[in-house]
Amino acid sequence: MKLVTSAAAALVAASVAFSAPAFAQVMVGGAPMYASKTIAENAPNAPNLTTLVAAVKAAGLVDTLAGKGPFTVFAPTNAAFKKLPAGTVDTLVKPENKEKLTQILTYHVVSGDYSAKELKAGAMKKGGMKLTTVEGEPLTVKMSKGKLVVVDAKGGMSTIQTPDVKQKNGVVHVVGSVLMP
Repeated sequence: MKLVTSAAAALVAASVAFSAPAFAQVMVGGAPMYASKTIAENAPNAPNLTTLVAAVKAAGLVDTLAGKGPFTVFAPTNAAFKKLPAGTVDTLVKPENKEKLTQILTYHVVSGDYSAKELKAGAMKKGGMKLTTVEGEPLTVKMSKGKLVVVDAKGGMSTIQTPDVKQKNGVVHVVGSVLMP
């Protein structure tokens, strides 16, 4: 009887091993993100990125983020947008401010697919890792208190909260502050 029990246990263990996913599903704001979908397809599902999604729509950048890429996006959370002065987001999403909104949003995007491992390696170098944004100005990735941070042109620092959210057309790193060109 013991042999049957061991064989049954081995069979169950083998079936669990074969049915388990080969990788962990990355969640953003409690929503699963799928590597088979584009940034534009995944982001609207994350409840903590609704302000960013609304801003991307207002700026007319949805098609860009659905494009081939690859892109690295530093995606500010709703809480990050709330850190801005009162009324800033409402003002930016108005049609007459589309150019400024586009400038700020494209400042969060870099051409290429930079993993957290690559960013950390670059951040460890003297002066950090310089990246040129789609907007045209640089960002610097550094280490601060053991965490990866992105430093904007004004010296503002944004901590990477959720790294390596793999997408069909790049990677998203969720950040805790809005970066300003």
